Amino acid sequence: MPNHEPHDTVHVERRNTQIGDVAVMTIDFPPVNAGSMAMRAALLSAFAGLDMQGLAGVVLTGAGGNFVGGADLREFDAPAQEPHLPDVIAKMEACPVPVIAAIDGAALGGGYEVALGCDARVATVRCAVGLPEVTLGLIPGAGGTLRLSRLVGQARAIDLVSSGRRVKAQEALKLGMIDAIADGNLLEAAIAHLAGLGGDKRVLRDLPARPGSAPEVAAAEEEARRKARGALAVGEAIDAVKRAHTMPVAEALAAEREASLRLRRGPQSRALRHLFFAERAATKVPEGVEPVAIETVGIVGGGRMGQGIALAFAQAGLTVRLSERDADLLKAAMSALADAADELAERRRIASASDLVERIHPGELDDVADCDLVVEAIIEDMDAKKALFAQLDGIVRDDAILATNTSYLDIDEIARATKHPSRVAGLHFFNPANVMRLVEVIDAEATSPQVLASLLALSKRIRKLPVVARVGEGFIGNRVFAAYRQQAEFLIEEGALPWEVDAAMEGFGFAMGLFKVYDLAGLDIAWSRRKRLAPTRDPRARYVEIPDVLCEMGRFGRKTKAGWYDYASGKPVPDRQVEIIIADTAASKGITRRSFAADEIVSRIMAAIVNEAALLLGEGIAARASDVDVVLVNGYGFPKLKGGPLHWAANQPRAEIVAAVDEMARASGFGIEPAANLAAVLAESEAV
Repeated sequence: MPNHEPHDTVHVERRNTQIGDVAVMTIDFPPVNAGSMAMRAALLSAFAGLDMQGLAGVVLTGAGGNFVGGADLREFDAPAQEPHLPDVIAKMEACPVPVIAAIDGAALGGGYEVALGCDARVATVRCAVGLPEVTLGLIPGAGGTLRLSRLVGQARAIDLVSSGRRVKAQEALKLGMIDAIADGNLLEAAIAHLAGLGGDKRVLRDLPARPGSAPEVAAAEEEARRKARGALAVGEAIDAVKRAHTMPVAEALAAEREASLRLRRGPQSRALRHLFFAERAATKVPEGVEPVAIETVGIVGGGRMGQGIALAFAQAGLTVRLSERDADLLKAAMSALADAADELAERRRIASASDLVERIHPGELDDVADCDLVVEAIIEDMDAKKALFAQLDGIVRDDAILATNTSYLDIDEIARATKHPSRVAGLHFFNPANVMRLVEVIDAEATSPQVLASLLALSKRIRKLPVVARVGEGFIGNRVFAAYRQQAEFLIEEGALPWEVDAAMEGFGFAMGLFKVYDLAGLDIAWSRRKRLAPTRDPRARYVEIPDVLCEMGRFGRKTKAGWYDYASGKPVPDRQVEIIIADTAASKGITRRSFAADEIVSRIMAAIVNEAALLLGEGIAARASDVDVVLVNGYGFPKLKGGPLHWAANQPRAEIVAAVDEMARASGFGIEPAANLAAVLAESEAV
């Protein structure tokens, strides 16, 4: 590719080779060569302007370490604009000489469809190819389902298109998604592959269909539909692949295009695209602030959360120093970490269990002295945390960052226990910390911009999704979750049963009902918080004692084989004893219980979630409505296909949402009021 400017074009360089002239076309649209209208127009123009005299072939490649990183999603809310990608690919296929895709980096979505429009595909070992459109509620719209199925067969195409997974070079070669992996210079390898074709074209749309065996196709379809969880695009993707083997090519391509554009206008794709942009906005490091390098991390507390945090850092290649107050506890933590590493290796999530464990060094508190960052993961007790931070203040370097993993406590108060509160922030991981993608980065009152930027950059380095929150009880996620839980408890006191609430919310799309989540986390965790807050609770506020009664009975959830559900069989089973406790407690308060329909349960709980989200936005705990959506989807099982609670609410009739919030507040009693900024928050979410 030419070294000169400008960008935002397709460079064409004619090279003389032993087989004749080869046109090297380089797509140069920084930063990722997204398939925008401008890029499509430039590519079409480059092929239209080819001088065919003495031309042996074309090599199509990309600048900047990517072939084509996918479509430009910013264009998706407008009508599709010419030139359309199918027309560009048709022009490529009509080229009278072979066209080789030379793929470095990503060739995804429309980018891989461009590669499929070439006669062959040669890639570097670092390439990633695939059709991930279903992850955005779409299907390929430029012939991807038909051309891919010609390469890999019908059953395999169903798997690849319906899962949307990215395929790395070696697997892609094995499956036939690429034709060769370059050993050395990519362009030289592509030209050598071109020479091997002897001038012959291999247009994928003209190859015969590969329908495969009926049992294999049926199994692939069944598995894809099982995993779909309501995603309309999965069914459409399966149908498109099947049409590629039963319809004339032109009709199959037209049907694929129609389905792709129809899905693009639909609510699921809009919701998923909203989350795509929301995640990028949430993770953006503040401009003009240079993060500090973090290579060694100390973790104080070797319980389940501390172990998960240690694994998360070690898996990213950082050095970890793990401290516990007791030698036996530290030994038990290291044993558990070794078991976890073995399991990760067995599941092929890591290359070597021993290498991972060797990055985690057990020791005493003084051993964190050389760490760039120390993360506290001890018990959720303010006095204990303040004492630890005061102690750490005298151990670590002056430029080290101190972070607390607290779920609820006031980080400003913790920071004031140190001499340098500007280096203190929150780093709230979700359990299990090495698995859950979300992390709340808490910007405390005195936290410096550099500390905040450093924690955001570090979170992305360990492949987490960071969202910034300010200090407030429960921050973003647990604050909203507490409102959800409180409303669910009001409902069971009024007449619903825990399993009815769970069924209603799972029917709405939640990954797991609240009471099952409650049991999974352990009822004793929320019980501790309720006891901590009891002295400041307004006696006029409505309070549901049922969870306390269960805890007093030792019913803490799965770990005690009894909570809201019975777990004697290992699975959650509705428990008659819980029904009796609920009925007796409600009767003692003079509450006349009644039945609730599923839609009424959903309305009440969603009203509580949306209202609480508006309240915390008004208090400045979250910076953007979209941040709330990101947290609830990635940390609390809110249905991705609905885009988060505020995106969902903004797309409902406004009067219905306002009425639902008013009814929720009326039914909840003292202390629950409709947020004054609700209309503004919904308007902001709708605009986004």
